Amino acid sequence: MNVSVTWYGHSNFQISCDGVFVLIDPFFTHNPSAPVTWNAAAKPDLVLVTHDHGDHVGDAVDICKATGALCGCVVGTGERLVKAGLPESCLPAGMGFNIGGSIEVQGIRVTMTQAFHSSESGVPTGFVVTMPGGFTVYHAGDTGLFSSMELIGSLYPLDLALLPVGGFFTMDGLQAAHAARLLRPKAVIPMHWGTFPVIASDPSSFEEHLASVAPGVRCVSMKPGDTVTF
Repeated sequence: MNVSVTWYGHSNFQISCDGVFVLIDPFFTHNPSAPVTWNAAAKPDLVLVTHDHGDHVGDAVDICKATGALCGCVVGTGERLVKAGLPESCLPAGMGFNIGGSIEVQGIRVTMTQAFHSSESGVPTGFVVTMPGGFTVYHAGDTGLFSSMELIGSLYPLDLALLPVGGFFTMDGLQAAHAARLLRPKAVIPMHWGTFPVIASDPSSFEEHLASVAPGVRCVSMKPGDTVTF
C-alpha cells in the first residue's frame, strides 16, 4: 500500500494512504515557502498540531471548521484553540490528548511524544503516525536532540522520520543526523529550514553528517510542493 508525503514548506506535511489524509502543522497563510493556500490542499481527515506557535498552529482552526477534521493536539493547546474558534467537537474527547496517549481516526493511529522546545500553551510535542497498512512516520515537531529518541525508534520501528535541521530554533544538521542515528528510520525528510532568514540554510549539512553518522538511513530532500511516494 503506497503512502504519499507532500511537503508544503517549514514543518507542514500532508501524508496520505488509501484515501485518508493527515495534515501536520498546517502553516499556509503567512508561510513564505508554502506553494498553495490551505483550501487547495486535499481535505484532511485529521489535523495534527505539534505546539502552539503561529508557524505550526497555522490555519488549523479554519481548516477544521471548514472540513470537520479532528484536530489532534496536546491538552492546553486544545483549550487555546477552542478560544480561537475551534469547535470542541473537533478535539479528541473535547480537549485534546497528551504525551504517551494515542488516538485513532479512519485507520490512522497517532501517538504523542515529547519534544524539547517552547509553546504558548500546553507543551511542545511530536507524533508517531501509523497509516493504514502500517507505514509509520515520526514527526519530531520543533525540538532539540534528546537521548530518548532511541526509545521512540525502538517502540515504533519507523519507515520515515521528519526532522528539523535549520538550527537556531531547533536542531541543526549535525544534531539531526545524530537524531536519525538514534531513531533508525528507513528514511528521513529534513524540515524546518529555508522559511525565514534565521533558518535560511539548506539541508546539505544534514545530508553530509547523516552519511557519516547514520549511513544506513536514506535522506529524501524535498522542495516545497514536492510529493514523494513510499
